Amino acid sequence: MAVAIITGASKGLGRALATALAQRGWDLVLDARTGNALEDAAREARKYGTRVVAVAGDVTDAAHRAELVAAARGLGGLDLLVNNASALGAEPLVRLAELPLEGLRAALETNVVAALGLVREALPLLRAGRDGDGGAVVSVSSDAAVEAYGTWGGYGASKAALDQLSAVLAAEEPGLRVWAVDPGDMRTDLYAAAVPDDDAWRPEPAAAVPAFLRLLDERPRRASGRYVVSALVETEGDR
Repeated sequence: MAVAIITGASKGLGRALATALAQRGWDLVLDARTGNALEDAAREARKYGTRVVAVAGDVTDAAHRAELVAAARGLGGLDLLVNNASALGAEPLVRLAELPLEGLRAALETNVVAALGLVREALPLLRAGRDGDGGAVVSVSSDAAVEAYGTWGGYGASKAALDQLSAVLAAEEPGLRVWAVDPGDMRTDLYAAAVPDDDAWRPEPAAAVPAFLRLLDERPRRASGRYVVSALVETEGDR
């Protein structure tokens, strides 16, 4: 069975992706800070008969990251690492003039430093992958990484840094597939915390999952790089 680690898997996109992979028979190691919500997500994934290890903790903790990788090793290896856990830096978001520097540091620590730390911890398993074929790393990005939106400066800067780390990792590890994926607007708790007075309609996170699965399915033919979910969905009929 293929094995994936998904961070931030208790709700939103992480949970939706975990459920979709479980339906495909993947074994999973799931991470989130809130144990009860994480266990609920794990129970949902286990309904499909796969092995699911729920490891509650904070990805900024090196010992927790080591525990996630050890759990994957216990399941037989690692084929996919999804860096989905994110921090905003301020809730609600504020202009740069009001952004606490400790908030920016927190966003960078979760969105960039912890993501790289987990990749480094997991590299020996990822390089082996399934049957000796290198694994894949997916880092969940944002349009705020490439667009200048007011109040999104700190969060966007952290995601831009994550995109660059992903690009360099792809250059340094040609045996892996490394994708930074912008899922687009979604109805998530993270967005609600960022902009609590915005009640406009947004799609559920599950709507973005087919694009992530497409990347996994086309892995032998698609290069590493940055992808936008809407573009992957629009070109679905071109295959």
